[in-house]
Amino acid sequence: MTATPSDKPDIFETRESAVRSYCRSWPATFARSQGAKQWDEDGNEYLDFFSGAGALNYGHNNPAVMGPLVEYLQSGAVLHSMDMKTPAKREFLQTFQDLILKPRGLDYSVMFPGPTGTNTVEAALKLARKVTGRQHMLSFTNAFHGMTLGSLSVTGNSMKREGAGIPLTNSSKIPYDDYFDGEMPDFLWLEKVLADSGSGVDKPAAVIVETVQGEGGLRAARAEWLRALSELCKKHDILLIVDDVQAGCGRTGSFFSFEEAGIEPDIVCLSKSISGSGLPMALTLFRPELDVWEPGEHNGTFRGNNPAFVTATAAIKTFWADNEFQNQLADTIAELHQRLDSIVEKAEGASIRGRGLLAGLHFEDTEVAEKVAAYAFENGLLLETSGPEDEVIKIMPALTIDSRDLQAGLDIIEAGVLKFAPAAAKAALA
Repeated sequence: MTATPSDKPDIFETRESAVRSYCRSWPATFARSQGAKQWDEDGNEYLDFFSGAGALNYGHNNPAVMGPLVEYLQSGAVLHSMDMKTPAKREFLQTFQDLILKPRGLDYSVMFPGPTGTNTVEAALKLARKVTGRQHMLSFTNAFHGMTLGSLSVTGNSMKREGAGIPLTNSSKIPYDDYFDGEMPDFLWLEKVLADSGSGVDKPAAVIVETVQGEGGLRAARAEWLRALSELCKKHDILLIVDDVQAGCGRTGSFFSFEEAGIEPDIVCLSKSISGSGLPMALTLFRPELDVWEPGEHNGTFRGNNPAFVTATAAIKTFWADNEFQNQLADTIAELHQRLDSIVEKAEGASIRGRGLLAGLHFEDTEVAEKVAAYAFENGLLLETSGPEDEVIKIMPALTIDSRDLQAGLDIIEAGVLKFAPAAAKAALA
C-alpha cells in the first residue's frame, strides 16, 4: 500500500533547514499553477498576489512562454552551455537588442552573471570598483540588494546583514527619498561631503539604488529625485547602478523602472522576471565603455541556461514587441490604484505605497499588515508583507491578471483591512 502524504512524517519539517520562511506563512503544499492562481494538493485554490517575489510577472505557466520551452526541451537542443555560443543565446540577444534596448535609445553591453539577483548585483559592484579603481559604495536606507556578502554590504536590513557573520565594509548608507519626511533638502549631506576635500569621506565608486524598494517597505523614489541623483553622480564622476531586479520587466508599468524618470544608469541589474517563466536568469547591463573585463575574470557555471534564453525571448516577443501590452498594463495599474484609494478611505492609519503593480498599503499600526496577510491566506490569497517591521502589505499580482481576479483579490484585502484597521467612524458604528 502506498502511503499518502498525510501518512508520512512531514519531510519539510524533519529534513529541510530552519531557514525556510515563506512556507511558514503559507503552510500549504502547492501542486499546480496557472496564470494568477495556484492550487494545493487538496485542490484548494489561491489567488497569487506574490508572483514568485516578482519572478512570475507574466503569471504561472503562461502558454506564450511554455510552448516554446516544451518544444525546445523535446528538440535535443543544448540545455547548458556555460558562456558558449548557442542559437538560443543568439536569438535572445538579438531580441533584447531590437525590442528592448534600441526602442528606448539605450546602448548597453549585456553580461550574463550567475542566474540570481544577488549575482547581478555582485557583478555590478565588482565592475564599478574595477572601472573606477575606488572601493567605497553608497546605498540607501532600507535598501535590499541580495544575500551574498557584497550585496549584503549595500543592504540596509539589519536582520539580513547580521546573517553575514563578518563585518560588512566598504559601503555607507545615505537617506532614501523622503527619509526625513521632506524636512531636509535632497542630497544635502552627500553634496557637501563630496565637494569638501576635508570631509574624510572617500569618493565612492558607485551609488546603487532601487527606484522602488521592494523589500524595504515599498518606498518609491520620485522621478525628480532620481534625476537629481543621476546628475549628482555625473557631476562627481560616480557610477550610478539601478537595481531593477524586482521593479523591472514591466512591474512599474514600463520595461525598466527608471524610464519614467528619463535617466540612463551606467549599470542596470536584472533578474527575476527577465526569463519570463520563473527559470533562473540574470543580466548585468552597462555602458560599452565600462566593459573592461578580462575574459573569464568574472564567470559562473550557470550563465548558459538555454531554456531561460528561450522563455525570455518568447516573453519579450509576446509582450514587448509593440505598445499593446504596456497600454493594457497601464489600465490594470489604474484599476489597482483606484481600488487602493477606496480601501484607504475606509481604513485607519493606512496609506498607499509603491508604484505600478509593485504596490501596497502601509499601516501606522505595525501589527496590522501581518494580520491582513494571514487573513488573506485563510481566504485563498497569497499576500506578502514588506518593510523593516513588516508594516506594509505587498500587492504584486501577475502583470497579465484579468480584472475579475484582481478585484477578487482586492475584495479579500479590503475585508482584512476593515477587520483589523477600520476607520474610526466605521468602528464606532460596529
